[in-house]
Amino acid sequence: MNLLTSLGLVLSEEVLSVVGLLLLLVSAWGGDKAARTISLAAILTLAAVGVLAVPALTLGSHGAEVSAFSGQFSKDGFASYAKLLIYLSAAVTLVVAPKFFEKAGTYRAEFPILVLFAALGMGIMVSATDMLTLYIGLEMNSLASYVLAAMLRTDERSAEAGLKYFVLGSLASGILLFGISLTYGFTGSTQFDLIHTALGHGMSTGALFGIVFVLAGLAFKISAVPFHMWTPDVYEGAPTPVTTFFATAPKAAAMALTIRVALGAFGTQSDAWQQIVMFAAIASIVVGALGAIGQGNIKRLLAYSSINNVGFMLLGLATGTAAGASGMLVYLAIYVITSLVSFVSVLMLTDAEGNQIEKIADLAGLSRVKPGLAAALAMAMFSLAGIPPLFGFWGKFVVFMAVVKAGFIPLAAIGIAASVIGAFYYLKVIKVMFFDEPSGKIGGKCDPIYTALVAIGCVFLSPLGYLLTGPLGRLADTAIATLIH
Repeated sequence: MNLLTSLGLVLSEEVLSVVGLLLLLVSAWGGDKAARTISLAAILTLAAVGVLAVPALTLGSHGAEVSAFSGQFSKDGFASYAKLLIYLSAAVTLVVAPKFFEKAGTYRAEFPILVLFAALGMGIMVSATDMLTLYIGLEMNSLASYVLAAMLRTDERSAEAGLKYFVLGSLASGILLFGISLTYGFTGSTQFDLIHTALGHGMSTGALFGIVFVLAGLAFKISAVPFHMWTPDVYEGAPTPVTTFFATAPKAAAMALTIRVALGAFGTQSDAWQQIVMFAAIASIVVGALGAIGQGNIKRLLAYSSINNVGFMLLGLATGTAAGASGMLVYLAIYVITSLVSFVSVLMLTDAEGNQIEKIADLAGLSRVKPGLAAALAMAMFSLAGIPPLFGFWGKFVVFMAVVKAGFIPLAAIGIAASVIGAFYYLKVIKVMFFDEPSGKIGGKCDPIYTALVAIGCVFLSPLGYLLTGPLGRLADTAIATLIH
């Protein structure tokens, strides 16, 4: 494949790179006064590259025809599925960020540019078919994310979140890089298809250690137990729009990357990593559920909820089957929308002066003060818990159905039991909002843009969302088919 063809296949990444650099120049000349204009340009750019990602998914593009740069990058349907979720999450983040930061007078022109470069890194991650491409994309995303977490420089919590994320992220990157070096040393290649072939002829102890270290590094990025320790602190300390971004786009990218590495590069040795994934899945479900029970901050509670939901998604990967991976993608799409609704609703929790309200106790009686907001937050909580008839139930259903079909009935039983335990902390939030006496803390006006986004998300989470089960399932099946064709 010649260079021009390869450049054509990475058009989305080229657009993000060029626009990001141009906007960087605009920010240098225009300063923070140009921040809103830069945000609008970034949103339009994300919409454009989202359109570019659609054909590869709908057509089920795969194989050599979409492989670029001698097998280091693939613009297949699987990557496009993940990119659509990434671009959607990034665009919503840029829509809700200005009002939050302008309240504190700290909306900087660099913010939308960092989101663009993070989206660029995540796009490279999910299209990576080589360990080196994987690492480059992951680090590009991580470097932008470290700065985003510490965006509020005068806020001690934000600075602490950025530092913790940087230190632990650097450790995880080192672990991942060590695993990549071991994999290369014992298989003779960094390309996923060649690693897949080499492992098919047998696996040495060194290659096994390589798999373990690679999966450990990826576990940090998806905040799976036991590499979850950064999540509650970063979610709480980072500005809420940044937390919205962290809970959705990087999660979708890291989950897609984990699927590609596990089923693509290490697919012929599924017995070697299935036990690791099973442990991470069950541990994440249990730790996420138990850790959330005693939380008094809504953002920390949603952080543990994120860990809990990662565990349920990993159950699908643990099966090692196409059906399990497809169910995982369905769950991921529903989770991204639910998280966006949750965090945009949290952004709407303000006092009369417009200051953010994060304590769960301060949500007391919200249903009497702002019934619409309380209903939206309740829908998000119930959907995250997987309670029918909300659409969040469907994500858990398809994953458990795949687990049972694969013969892992004890694993499904443990997951179902743990999901019942996890419902407790969601119900606690509902109880505070609907049955406690009003705290008198919440009284700010709801921004129309926030209201519109939450309303659209709630329609998706409502029973009307079940109309999408067919199309969403087919898209997930197509995406997985392009990965393991």
